[in-house]
Amino acid sequence: MSDLANHILAADRRALARAITLVESTRPDHRLQTTALLEQLAGHGREALRIGLSGTPGVGKSTFIEAFGMALCEQGMRVAVLAVDPSSTRTGGSILGDKTRMDRLARHPNAFIRPSPSQTHLGGVARRTREAVALCEASGFDVILIETVGVGQSETVVAELCDVFLLLLAPAGGDELQGVKRGIMEAADIIVVNKADGDLKATATRTCADYAGALRLLRRRPQDPEGFPKALTASALEERGLEQVWSEIRALIDWRREKGHWTARRAAQARHWFGEEVRRALLARLETPAARARMAELAEAVAQGEASAGAAARALLDELEDSGARHSPLDATQQST
Repeated sequence: MSDLANHILAADRRALARAITLVESTRPDHRLQTTALLEQLAGHGREALRIGLSGTPGVGKSTFIEAFGMALCEQGMRVAVLAVDPSSTRTGGSILGDKTRMDRLARHPNAFIRPSPSQTHLGGVARRTREAVALCEASGFDVILIETVGVGQSETVVAELCDVFLLLLAPAGGDELQGVKRGIMEAADIIVVNKADGDLKATATRTCADYAGALRLLRRRPQDPEGFPKALTASALEERGLEQVWSEIRALIDWRREKGHWTARRAAQARHWFGEEVRRALLARLETPAARARMAELAEAVAQGEASAGAAARALLDELEDSGARHSPLDATQQST
Protein backbone atom coordinates (compact mmCIF):
# COMPACT_ATOMS: atom_id res chain seq x y z
CA MET A 1 0.00 0.00 0.00
CA SER A 2 2.91 2.34 0.64
CA ASP A 3 4.21 1.79 -2.89
CA LEU A 4 0.73 2.33 -4.37
CA ALA A 5 0.31 5.51 -2.33
CA ASN A 6 3.60 6.89 -3.64
CA HIS A 7 2.53 6.24 -7.23
CA ILE A 8 -0.80 7.99 -6.62
CA LEU A 9 0.96 11.03 -5.13
CA ALA A 10 3.18 11.04 -8.23
CA ALA A 11 0.03 11.36 -10.41
CA ASP A 12 0.31 7.84 -11.86
CA ARG A 13 -3.04 7.35 -13.62
CA ARG A 14 -2.83 3.55 -13.68
CA ALA A 15 -2.11 3.47 -9.96
CA LEU A 16 -5.13 5.74 -9.38
CA ALA A 17 -7.34 3.42 -11.44
CA ARG A 18 -6.11 0.38 -9.51
CA ALA A 19 -6.70 2.15 -6.21
CA ILE A 20 -10.30 3.06 -7.12
CA THR A 21 -10.92 -0.57 -8.09
CA LEU A 22 -9.55 -1.57 -4.70
CA VAL A 23 -11.76 0.82 -2.71
CA GLU A 24 -14.86 -0.33 -4.62
CA SER A 25 -14.23 -3.97 -3.71
CA THR A 26 -16.38 -5.53 -1.00
CA ARG A 27 -13.87 -8.24 -0.04
CA PRO A 28 -12.85 -7.97 3.64
CA ASP A 29 -9.13 -8.15 2.86
CA HIS A 30 -9.51 -5.39 0.26
CA ARG A 31 -11.33 -3.22 2.80
CA LEU A 32 -8.37 -3.57 5.16
CA GLN A 33 -6.00 -2.64 2.34
CA THR A 34 -8.19 0.36 1.47
CA THR A 35 -8.01 1.60 5.05
CA ALA A 36 -4.22 1.25 5.02
CA LEU A 37 -3.98 3.07 1.68
CA LEU A 38 -6.14 5.99 2.79
CA GLU A 39 -4.10 6.26 5.98
CA GLN A 40 -0.94 6.44 3.88
CA LEU A 41 -2.45 9.27 1.84
CA ALA A 42 -3.85 11.20 4.81
CA GLY A 43 -2.34 14.61 5.33
CA HIS A 44 -1.04 15.08 1.78
CA GLY A 45 -2.30 18.68 1.91
CA ARG A 46 -3.86 18.68 -1.56
CA GLU A 47 -7.36 20.04 -2.09
CA ALA A 48 -9.40 19.88 -5.27
CA LEU A 49 -12.55 21.78 -6.08
CA ARG A 50 -15.30 19.19 -5.84
CA ILE A 51 -18.31 19.89 -8.08
CA GLY A 52 -21.37 17.66 -7.88
CA LEU A 53 -23.72 17.48 -10.87
CA SER A 54 -27.18 16.03 -10.81
CA GLY A 55 -30.24 16.07 -13.01
CA THR A 56 -32.92 13.86 -14.48
CA PRO A 57 -31.97 11.27 -17.14
CA GLY A 58 -31.69 12.87 -20.57
CA VAL A 59 -30.98 16.38 -19.32
CA GLY A 60 -27.51 16.26 -20.89
CA LYS A 61 -25.25 15.69 -17.89
CA SER A 62 -22.58 13.82 -19.84
CA THR A 63 -22.60 16.36 -22.67
CA PHE A 64 -22.35 19.22 -20.17
CA ILE A 65 -19.52 17.54 -18.26
CA GLU A 66 -17.54 16.93 -21.45
CA ALA A 67 -17.91 20.53 -22.66
CA PHE A 68 -17.28 21.98 -19.20
CA GLY A 69 -14.36 19.64 -18.53
CA MET A 70 -12.77 20.44 -21.89
CA ALA A 71 -13.00 24.17 -21.12
CA LEU A 72 -11.23 23.64 -17.79
CA CYS A 73 -8.57 21.38 -19.32
CA GLU A 74 -7.83 23.99 -21.98
CA GLN A 75 -7.10 26.41 -19.13
CA GLY A 76 -4.39 24.03 -17.93
CA MET A 77 -6.36 22.43 -15.08
CA ARG A 78 -6.38 18.70 -14.37
CA VAL A 79 -9.94 17.38 -14.25
CA ALA A 80 -11.22 14.08 -12.83
CA VAL A 81 -14.72 12.86 -13.61
CA LEU A 82 -16.37 10.30 -11.32
CA ALA A 83 -19.51 9.13 -13.07
CA VAL A 84 -21.98 6.88 -11.27
CA ASP A 85 -23.94 4.46 -13.43
CA PRO A 86 -27.17 2.79 -12.25
CA SER A 87 -26.95 -0.92 -11.50
CA SER A 88 -29.59 -3.44 -12.47
CA THR A 89 -31.82 -4.62 -9.64
CA ARG A 90 -32.12 -7.97 -11.45
CA THR A 91 -28.56 -8.83 -12.46
CA GLY A 92 -26.52 -6.26 -10.49
CA GLY A 93 -24.67 -5.20 -13.65
CA SER A 94 -24.02 -1.71 -15.02
CA ILE A 95 -23.30 -0.49 -18.55
CA LEU A 96 -20.58 1.99 -17.46
CA GLY A 97 -20.77 3.77 -20.82
CA ASP A 98 -20.08 7.34 -19.71
CA LYS A 99 -16.58 7.39 -21.24
CA THR A 100 -18.16 6.54 -24.60
CA ARG A 101 -20.27 9.69 -24.35
CA MET A 102 -17.24 11.81 -23.41
CA ASP A 103 -14.85 10.67 -26.12
CA ARG A 104 -13.11 14.06 -26.53
CA LEU A 105 -12.58 14.54 -22.81
CA ALA A 106 -11.49 10.91 -22.39
CA ARG A 107 -8.62 11.52 -24.82
CA HIS A 108 -7.42 14.75 -23.20
CA PRO A 109 -4.15 14.27 -21.27
CA ASN A 110 -5.37 16.49 -18.41
CA ALA A 111 -8.57 14.48 -17.85
CA PHE A 112 -9.34 11.25 -16.01
CA ILE A 113 -12.78 9.62 -16.28
CA ARG A 114 -13.88 6.79 -14.04
CA PRO A 115 -17.41 5.31 -14.27
CA SER A 116 -18.54 3.31 -11.23
CA PRO A 117 -21.64 1.19 -10.57
CA SER A 118 -24.14 2.44 -8.01
CA GLN A 119 -24.62 -1.17 -6.79
CA THR A 120 -28.21 -0.26 -5.79
CA HIS A 121 -26.84 2.32 -3.32
CA LEU A 122 -29.44 5.06 -2.88
CA GLY A 123 -28.86 8.79 -3.14
CA GLY A 124 -27.39 8.94 -6.64
CA VAL A 125 -23.76 8.12 -5.81
CA ALA A 126 -21.82 4.89 -5.42
CA ARG A 127 -21.08 3.50 -2.00
CA ARG A 128 -17.37 4.35 -2.19
CA THR A 129 -17.46 7.57 -4.20
CA ARG A 130 -16.11 9.47 -1.19
CA GLU A 131 -12.94 7.36 -1.14
CA ALA A 132 -12.54 7.78 -4.91
CA VAL A 133 -12.74 11.55 -4.43
CA ALA A 134 -10.00 11.38 -1.78
CA LEU A 135 -7.78 9.36 -4.13
CA CYS A 136 -8.25 11.87 -6.97
CA GLU A 137 -7.38 14.72 -4.62
CA ALA A 138 -4.22 12.93 -3.54
CA SER A 139 -3.30 12.44 -7.20
CA GLY A 140 -3.24 16.21 -7.67
CA PHE A 141 -6.36 16.94 -9.71
CA ASP A 142 -7.55 20.54 -9.60
CA VAL A 143 -11.26 19.88 -10.21
CA ILE A 144 -13.30 16.75 -9.50
CA LEU A 145 -16.67 16.46 -11.24
CA ILE A 146 -19.05 13.98 -9.58
CA GLU A 147 -21.89 12.94 -11.89
CA THR A 148 -24.80 11.26 -10.14
CA VAL A 149 -27.13 8.57 -11.42
CA GLY A 150 -29.92 11.04 -12.12
CA VAL A 151 -32.93 9.76 -10.24
CA GLY A 152 -34.80 12.82 -9.02
CA GLN A 153 -35.80 14.78 -5.95
CA SER A 154 -34.14 12.56 -3.30
CA GLU A 155 -30.69 12.58 -4.91
CA THR A 156 -29.00 14.78 -2.32
CA VAL A 157 -26.18 12.58 -0.99
CA VAL A 158 -23.78 14.17 -3.48
CA ALA A 159 -24.17 17.45 -1.56
CA GLU A 160 -22.23 15.78 1.28
CA LEU A 161 -19.34 15.08 -1.12
CA CYS A 162 -18.88 18.33 -2.98
CA ASP A 163 -18.05 21.99 -2.46
CA VAL A 164 -20.50 23.22 -5.11
CA PHE A 165 -23.66 21.40 -6.20
CA LEU A 166 -24.95 22.03 -9.73
CA LEU A 167 -28.45 20.92 -10.68
CA LEU A 168 -29.05 20.55 -14.42
CA LEU A 169 -32.59 21.00 -15.68
CA ALA A 170 -34.19 20.71 -19.10
CA PRO A 171 -36.26 23.48 -20.71
CA ALA A 172 -39.96 23.30 -19.85
CA GLY A 173 -39.08 20.96 -17.00
CA GLY A 174 -41.22 22.69 -14.40
CA ASP A 175 -42.68 25.92 -13.07
CA GLU A 176 -42.28 28.16 -10.01
CA LEU A 177 -43.98 25.59 -7.76
CA GLN A 178 -41.47 22.96 -8.86
CA GLY A 179 -38.72 25.42 -8.02
CA VAL A 180 -39.72 25.80 -4.38
CA LYS A 181 -40.06 22.08 -3.66
CA ARG A 182 -37.79 20.78 -0.94
CA GLY A 183 -35.17 18.13 -1.47
CA ILE A 184 -32.75 18.48 -4.34
CA MET A 185 -33.87 22.02 -5.22
CA GLU A 186 -32.87 23.52 -1.89
CA ALA A 187 -29.61 21.55 -1.88
CA ALA A 188 -28.45 23.06 -5.18
CA ASP A 189 -26.03 25.98 -5.23
CA ILE A 190 -26.51 26.76 -8.92
CA ILE A 191 -29.32 25.62 -11.22
CA VAL A 192 -28.33 25.35 -14.88
CA VAL A 193 -31.04 25.09 -17.51
CA ASN A 194 -29.26 23.12 -20.22
CA LYS A 195 -30.12 22.77 -23.93
CA ALA A 196 -30.63 26.54 -24.34
CA ASP A 197 -30.16 26.30 -28.09
CA GLY A 198 -32.17 26.02 -31.29
CA ASP A 199 -35.92 25.92 -30.88
CA LEU A 200 -35.57 25.39 -27.12
CA LYS A 201 -33.62 28.60 -26.47
CA ALA A 202 -36.68 30.75 -25.73
CA THR A 203 -38.22 27.99 -23.61
CA ALA A 204 -34.99 27.61 -21.66
CA THR A 205 -34.92 31.35 -20.95
CA ARG A 206 -38.49 31.25 -19.60
CA THR A 207 -37.71 28.17 -17.51
CA CYS A 208 -34.64 29.88 -16.06
CA ALA A 209 -36.73 32.93 -15.17
CA ASP A 210 -39.31 30.70 -13.44
CA TYR A 211 -36.65 29.03 -11.30
CA ALA A 212 -34.89 32.32 -10.57
CA GLY A 213 -38.15 33.70 -9.23
CA ALA A 214 -38.77 30.57 -7.19
CA LEU A 215 -35.26 30.65 -5.69
CA ARG A 216 -35.85 34.17 -4.41
CA LEU A 217 -38.64 32.77 -2.24
CA LEU A 218 -36.29 30.35 -0.49
CA ARG A 219 -34.57 31.40 2.71
CA ARG A 220 -30.95 32.35 2.04
CA ARG A 221 -28.50 29.90 3.57
CA PRO A 222 -25.72 31.26 5.82
CA GLN A 223 -23.05 29.72 3.57
CA ASP A 224 -24.34 31.64 0.52
CA PRO A 225 -23.55 35.21 -0.52
CA GLU A 226 -26.24 37.57 -1.75
CA GLY A 227 -27.84 36.29 -4.96
CA PHE A 228 -27.21 32.58 -4.35
CA PRO A 229 -28.50 30.07 -5.16
CA LYS A 230 -29.08 31.30 -8.70
CA ALA A 231 -30.37 29.99 -12.02
CA LEU A 232 -28.43 30.17 -15.31
CA THR A 233 -28.88 28.99 -18.88
CA ALA A 234 -26.29 27.10 -20.90
CA SER A 235 -25.90 25.05 -24.04
CA ALA A 236 -23.46 22.19 -23.69
CA LEU A 237 -23.99 21.30 -27.34
CA GLU A 238 -22.96 24.76 -28.59
CA GLU A 239 -20.63 25.32 -25.59
CA ARG A 240 -22.30 28.59 -24.62
CA GLY A 241 -22.80 29.81 -21.07
CA LEU A 242 -20.05 27.60 -19.67
CA GLU A 243 -17.77 30.54 -18.86
CA GLN A 244 -20.53 32.17 -16.83
CA VAL A 245 -21.16 28.93 -14.92
CA TRP A 246 -17.43 28.69 -14.09
CA SER A 247 -17.32 32.36 -13.11
CA GLU A 248 -20.24 31.94 -10.71
CA ILE A 249 -18.65 28.82 -9.20
CA ARG A 250 -15.40 30.68 -8.60
CA ALA A 251 -17.23 33.65 -7.07
CA LEU A 252 -19.15 31.36 -4.70
CA ILE A 253 -16.05 29.41 -3.66
CA ASP A 254 -13.96 32.55 -3.13
CA TRP A 255 -16.66 34.02 -0.90
CA ARG A 256 -16.96 30.82 1.14
CA ARG A 257 -13.21 30.61 1.59
CA GLU A 258 -13.05 34.22 2.73
CA LYS A 259 -15.88 33.79 5.23
CA GLY A 260 -14.63 30.44 6.58
CA HIS A 261 -17.55 28.39 5.22
CA TRP A 262 -15.25 26.23 3.04
CA THR A 263 -13.38 24.82 6.05
CA ALA A 264 -16.57 24.44 8.09
CA ARG A 265 -18.30 22.58 5.25
CA ARG A 266 -15.39 20.18 4.79
CA ALA A 267 -15.33 19.49 8.55
CA ALA A 268 -19.10 18.86 8.62
CA GLN A 269 -18.78 16.47 5.68
CA ALA A 270 -15.98 14.57 7.43
CA ARG A 271 -18.18 14.15 10.53
CA HIS A 272 -21.07 12.99 8.34
CA TRP A 273 -19.00 10.30 6.62
CA PHE A 274 -17.54 9.12 9.90
CA GLY A 275 -21.09 8.44 11.07
CA GLU A 276 -21.83 6.67 7.78
CA GLU A 277 -18.81 4.41 8.22
CA VAL A 278 -19.98 3.46 11.70
CA ARG A 279 -23.44 2.61 10.39
CA ARG A 280 -22.00 0.57 7.52
CA ALA A 281 -19.76 -1.34 9.91
CA LEU A 282 -22.75 -2.18 12.10
CA LEU A 283 -24.77 -3.36 9.08
CA ALA A 284 -21.80 -5.44 7.92
CA ARG A 285 -22.11 -7.49 11.12
CA LEU A 286 -25.42 -8.76 9.78
CA GLU A 287 -23.66 -10.23 6.74
CA THR A 288 -21.59 -12.78 8.66
CA PRO A 289 -22.60 -16.47 8.21
CA ALA A 290 -23.61 -16.79 11.86
CA ALA A 291 -25.78 -13.66 11.73
CA ARG A 292 -27.42 -14.76 8.50
CA ALA A 293 -28.21 -18.18 9.94
CA ARG A 294 -29.71 -16.64 13.08
CA MET A 295 -31.73 -14.19 10.96
CA ALA A 296 -33.11 -17.11 8.93
CA GLU A 297 -34.18 -18.87 12.14
CA LEU A 298 -35.91 -15.79 13.52
CA ALA A 299 -37.48 -15.01 10.13
CA GLU A 300 -39.02 -18.47 10.07
CA ALA A 301 -40.36 -17.95 13.58
CA VAL A 302 -41.95 -14.68 12.47
CA ALA A 303 -43.38 -16.34 9.34
CA GLN A 304 -44.97 -19.09 11.48
CA GLY A 305 -46.50 -16.53 13.81
CA GLU A 306 -44.40 -17.69 16.77
CA ALA A 307 -42.88 -14.24 17.31
CA SER A 308 -43.56 -10.70 16.20
CA ALA A 309 -41.17 -8.98 13.81
CA GLY A 310 -40.26 -6.37 16.42
CA ALA A 311 -39.52 -8.92 19.15
CA ALA A 312 -37.43 -11.07 16.80
CA ALA A 313 -35.44 -8.06 15.62
CA ARG A 314 -34.84 -7.01 19.21
CA ALA A 315 -33.62 -10.51 20.10
CA LEU A 316 -31.18 -10.50 17.18
CA LEU A 317 -29.83 -7.05 18.08
CA ASP A 318 -29.39 -8.08 21.70
CA GLU A 319 -27.40 -11.12 20.62
CA LEU A 320 -25.22 -8.97 18.36
CA GLU A 321 -24.70 -6.47 21.16
CA ASP A 322 -23.62 -9.22 23.54
CA SER A 323 -21.25 -10.60 20.92
CA GLY A 324 -19.84 -7.13 20.26
CA ALA A 325 -19.27 -6.51 23.97
CA ARG A 326 -17.15 -9.64 24.17
CA HIS A 327 -15.03 -8.37 21.25
CA SER A 328 -15.09 -4.63 21.90
CA PRO A 329 -12.79 -2.57 19.64
CA LEU A 330 -12.20 -0.27 22.62
CA ASP A 331 -10.91 -3.19 24.66
CA ALA A 332 -8.61 -4.18 21.81
CA THR A 333 -7.31 -0.62 21.56
CA GLN A 334 -6.67 -0.43 25.28
CA GLN A 335 -4.86 -3.76 25.25
CA SER A 336 -2.63 -2.71 22.36
CA THR A 337 -1.93 0.57 24.12
